[in-house]
Amino acid sequence: MESTSPAGLQTGGGTVDRRWATLAVTCFATYVVLVEGSIVNVALPSIVRQLGADTTALKWVVDAYNLAFAALVLVGGTLSDRFGRRRSLIIGLIIFGLGNVLAALAGSTEALIAARVVMGVGAALVFPTTLSIITNTFTDRAERAKAIGIWGAMTGIGVASGPIIGGWLLESFYWGSVFVLIVGAAVLALVAAVLVVPESADPTHPPIDGWGVLLSTAGLAALVIAIIQGPDWGWTSGRTLTGFGASLVFLAAFVVWERRCPHPMLEVSFFRNPRFSAASGAIALAFFALFGFIFLITQYFQFVRNYGAFESGLRTLPVAISIAVAAITGTKLAVRFGNRLVVGTGLVLLGGSFAWIAIVITDSTPYSVIIGQMVMMGLGLGFTTAPATESIMGEVPKEKAGQGSAVNDATREVGGTLGVAVIGSVFASVYTAAIASSAVWAGAPQELSQRAAEGIGLALGVVEASVAVVGPEIAAQLADAARQAFIDGLVLGCVVASAVALLGAVLVAVFLPAKPKAAEVPAAS
Repeated sequence: MESTSPAGLQTGGGTVDRRWATLAVTCFATYVVLVEGSIVNVALPSIVRQLGADTTALKWVVDAYNLAFAALVLVGGTLSDRFGRRRSLIIGLIIFGLGNVLAALAGSTEALIAARVVMGVGAALVFPTTLSIITNTFTDRAERAKAIGIWGAMTGIGVASGPIIGGWLLESFYWGSVFVLIVGAAVLALVAAVLVVPESADPTHPPIDGWGVLLSTAGLAALVIAIIQGPDWGWTSGRTLTGFGASLVFLAAFVVWERRCPHPMLEVSFFRNPRFSAASGAIALAFFALFGFIFLITQYFQFVRNYGAFESGLRTLPVAISIAVAAITGTKLAVRFGNRLVVGTGLVLLGGSFAWIAIVITDSTPYSVIIGQMVMMGLGLGFTTAPATESIMGEVPKEKAGQGSAVNDATREVGGTLGVAVIGSVFASVYTAAIASSAVWAGAPQELSQRAAEGIGLALGVVEASVAVVGPEIAAQLADAARQAFIDGLVLGCVVASAVALLGAVLVAVFLPAKPKAAEVPAAS
């Protein structure tokens, strides 16, 4: 006897393949969004060289996307429930592709940052919609866990292929070619979504919660702006505190309104369930540590180790494979042994990897050691994020899957953005102080040392340009001092990342229940 899934697909013997085809399409759409982020990270050194971006501009190239994504992801998830998940996926891919077209044509960092905002708007529709479609397509917990594990593995594949493909493009073509590639991938995902993905929506078709949209967007936007600008404005400056205060007011008003609204944009009661709230916190802390680290490690490979963009990409392969393997196996283990054990283990591995890096990292650390660190990191991330996502989506009614997916994605983006800002700020303070206290840089012309303090890429650039002035021997000493200053900042950044991940492990052990109260019984195989 056949049954019809909420996504409108037959789940009996003859039509199971279409469910998995839907999973393949949604995973590819997820991959397109994720690979764009990793390509941008590997392109940062090229953007420094071609557009003259300083560290603040680089942060905005990364964070403009995160700002738009985080501010609108709750809205995107809700709209997909209301107007149709397939429709939202298609519209999101169109907007995302347009943003990449604009980025490929950008001639300045300002234009590139604006294009990244457009990409973030598209991603805010695409990303929560893919997970919502999967949740509505796979209703049995064991199958849903497997599907979410595969979806989570896209993180690893995106981490791997983005730097590799992007590195090859950067060494063969101009820096904007990485965005041209994403345009083609977005078009392919769009066509596949039109042909394969069925439509589904909340059957009650609730009206749009206009106040919820405005308050959540304003609150999340104020929060992310304060986080991004905190290092430059000063964490205790009036502007930063005003940003955090405005965010608190808007989000508090959002919660009050949602509790009274007859058709809320977000069921805030979800957060009373620790399997939802604790898992969301685990994801936020994991991505805090990861995004902050990635922001620095791509520059380490290219500026400190002098690897090319393509070679740097290839060297990230171990972490990517580990993420993919752990994401798939982690959800299976969570169904069997409980989310608390698997997610907690993942955060311990993640924190341990950052601690290991902080202890041994130098400008000549053997790659064999780095492989071990990356495998440990990848296993930690896979064991954390995929089982935590399964915990979140398992506690949300399938008709509200867009809301649950949006919360999952918002915690990723807010946590990741905070990680780039905080760890980037910690790094910058150490790096700048090291340049200022360096005897060799103290003897260099003031305009050179001031420029060098803005970032490792700019430091090496001014050294190369001033060889004729200071001489090759002094130039080599200046470059070595800049690289050592970078290592000093990277070490403290890794210490912070490790502490955050290990704190997450403690919180998971205390607050995350092992299994649902009424555990779903897996279907017989």
